[in-house]
Amino acid sequence: MLKAVIVDSNAISRGLLNTVLTDGGYEVVAQAHTGHNALVQAAKFRPQIMCIAREQVEDGSNVVEQLRANLPKTLIFMVSGTLDAPTIEGALARGVHGFIVKPFKADAVLKTIRNTVIAVVRKQQAGGASGA
Repeated sequence: MLKAVIVDSNAISRGLLNTVLTDGGYEVVAQAHTGHNALVQAAKFRPQIMCIAREQVEDGSNVVEQLRANLPKTLIFMVSGTLDAPTIEGALARGVHGFIVKPFKADAVLKTIRNTVIAVVRKQQAGGASGA
């Protein structure tokens, strides 16, 4: 079972995403409301998946860059109600792997995560497992 950490300042959003992930077979090991708390929880639990609200990705704390440096195999998903091309491009450049759109639709969230996991595994396999 893949471990996940949810980071969002909105408790309702955290709760909803927690339900979607848990019902989808993921183990939500922690929730955080700030980028700093996210880094603490990530170091403690070493999750395979981090779902981080756009506000924390863009708050200047460099949480995505720090996660990528400390946990390079962790998949990072940005959670947002609004996504436009510049936002997506900026997030990808920082190291975000995928995007989860609010309001949450369980099947879409789970499909996004599953497809991203599959794509990353295939990419690693194609690369001859170098750096894996």
